[in-house]
Amino acid sequence: METLDAYLEALASAEPAPGGGSAAALAGALGAALVAMVARITATSPKFVARADDAHRLAARADALRASLLAARTEDEAAFLAVVAAQGLPKTSEPEKAERGAALQRALGAAAEAPLHTAAIALEVLRASRDAVELGNRNLASDAGCAAEFAAAAVAAAAYNVRANHPYMKDAGRIEAQRVRLREIEVESDEQLAAIRGAL
Repeated sequence: METLDAYLEALASAEPAPGGGSAAALAGALGAALVAMVARITATSPKFVARADDAHRLAARADALRASLLAARTEDEAAFLAVVAAQGLPKTSEPEKAERGAALQRALGAAAEAPLHTAAIALEVLRASRDAVELGNRNLASDAGCAAEFAAAAVAAAAYNVRANHPYMKDAGRIEAQRVRLREIEVESDEQLAAIRGAL
């Protein structure tokens, strides 16, 4: 298992991956972990016995989201490295240029899709953060708030990484579909975060 220190050392290195998309997924995973913590503490509190079942379900949901985001982190790293690999393909002849161009377009599309997937999962963490707030455990309000802020940051950071690939992609239909989906995620992310901040 990779330690957090080792990951941060890799992130700080001159290597192309991990990068921002990977870090976005990690930020979302931190949010999910905090949701789980809030839910588990609340589930065992005598003051919240009536919400125990809801809290247990929320903890399980948050655990699944955290696992999905950790998987998304490695998927993002692999997607970016595929772009680097495609860029390194030979281009001395016309067939080589054509093969390199096609490989690069496939890799760029996947490299945009990976952070879009991260953003979608991070939005689910935001929704779960709101549910954590609504459990009503004021002693853990700051933790639920932090979960929401990390999740929203993950959405925003992932969005940068989606859009970074678009100027180099040639599939206008795919670009537009990704733009539309990303905008939907961003709009709801803003709405969810505003509601959570208001509640807290």
